[in-house]
Amino acid sequence: MRQLSDISHERDTMAIIVELTSAFEGIASMHISQIKDQVLTSQNFFDELWLIYSQLRVDEMFHFGRARAAKPINKELIIVVTAEGSFSGDVDQRVLEEVLKAYHPDKNDIVVVGRHGAGQLRQRGVAIAHSFKLPQTDTNINVMPLAELVEKYSSTVIYYPTYSSLMRQDVKHIQMSTEVTERGRMAENPPEVIVEGDYIFEPSAYAVVSHLESSIVQIMLAQIILESKLAQYASRFRAMHAAQDKADESLGELNFAYNQAKRRGKDERIKEVVNGLRKAGL
Repeated sequence: MRQLSDISHERDTMAIIVELTSAFEGIASMHISQIKDQVLTSQNFFDELWLIYSQLRVDEMFHFGRARAAKPINKELIIVVTAEGSFSGDVDQRVLEEVLKAYHPDKNDIVVVGRHGAGQLRQRGVAIAHSFKLPQTDTNINVMPLAELVEKYSSTVIYYPTYSSLMRQDVKHIQMSTEVTERGRMAENPPEVIVEGDYIFEPSAYAVVSHLESSIVQIMLAQIILESKLAQYASRFRAMHAAQDKADESLGELNFAYNQAKRRGKDERIKEVVNGLRKAGL
């Protein structure tokens, strides 16, 4: 039978766990609210930039900012977005399972954003071409190195967690070329076409369009990272909510066990006193 002091120590530890899980749950909830606003702002900026790009476009192809004559790597680039640490619920594991279903070493190169996913893939013997830390900030995210890699490949697919609700996070994968087209269609139709006959472009119309394409790719990548972080925070919230419920339940059981042990101790002392009085003939 456990001693009263042992139960008391377990109870105090569980109370701390309840407080910690509640604090982490609150932090995750705060980040969710902030990132939702950032995602909306990013989408609005994309729409504005696409409006300008569609007015300037010099051909029907989206070249991801690469030179028109450049020959891309004849492989499909897989970008995987995961959390920086393992403290993100089960969503990273589900993302990696989807990646491994599609990955073929001779057809794909893998780039991972987030140390958790990179570590998990390396443990499974999967070769990683590049890895990046998940940006700590939720604003002014620098995705230039990632965008430069996208420009080098003939096609790119991105796997990442997405936010459906506070208690549900799904795994999504998109083809960059298809996603650019779809998002462009959702943007407002351009009121006019900007052509070289009416405007002067420096250094050239192709250079301006390439810069806009690079900017569009960067905005998309930044938005995907924000959506991933939103899903990760929601997954963390869900995990902390479940952990808090379990900790609350355990704390209740420990309180009950502590009170029982305390009562048994009092009963034992009363019995000892009564037995002592009987032996003394009182």
